[in-house]
Amino acid sequence: MKTILITGCSSGFGLETARYFLERDWKVIATMRTPNADLLPASPHLRVLPLDVTDPDSISKLIETAGPVDVLVNNAGIGLLGALEGISLDKVREVFETNTFGTMAMTQAVLPQMRERKAGVIVNVTSSVTLKSLPLLSVYTASKAAVNAFTESLALELAQCNVRVNLVLPGRAPTTSFGANAQPRMQGAIPEAYAAMAQHVFAGWAQSTEEVTHAIDVAQAVWQAATTADAPMRIAAGADAVALM
Repeated sequence: MKTILITGCSSGFGLETARYFLERDWKVIATMRTPNADLLPASPHLRVLPLDVTDPDSISKLIETAGPVDVLVNNAGIGLLGALEGISLDKVREVFETNTFGTMAMTQAVLPQMRERKAGVIVNVTSSVTLKSLPLLSVYTASKAAVNAFTESLALELAQCNVRVNLVLPGRAPTTSFGANAQPRMQGAIPEAYAAMAQHVFAGWAQSTEEVTHAIDVAQAVWQAATTADAPMRIAAGADAVALM
């Protein structure tokens, strides 16, 4: 049995991905800031462990407890929607600490074991917004675009170690709690000068009849990356992301 470690499993993409791999007889290490095993079906192959990807001590404790893993999925992320003029640099740093530096830190933590075994897969979940820019998402897009570039360079570095690195790019996922979780971070992020534009943007999203991304789409894309030796570097997840790709 292979072991997969997934960050950000308390909801949305991470939770569905953990379920998906459990159903296919993988050992799953599902990590959350506040562990809640009740979110997933009971299984002898499941471990739910605490992790804050912005805390080096938390990462060290997790790696020591988890032991060797075959696949790492860097899924943990936070959102931020707003006009740059209304976003403090503290909030910008908060987004990058989780989305970008958290991904890098987790990758660093598992690399020694994968390099020594000359086997392993790292899957970084970013966003299709990096394929087509949207207003009010400059900070979030930047944090995910940085991971895209990081991943593509890292893949060249690790080819000699037989460690694969892939990207999964989900589209817009209104059925998950991702947007709601970002709300506290958005206080004051749309100054009056941008209010009319923001209202127009929000109305367009609300009236959109385009396909969207569901959590199962991301789980299936991660499965493809984890189990297919010749999977493409970038894998779109969700009908809207596939269309953009």
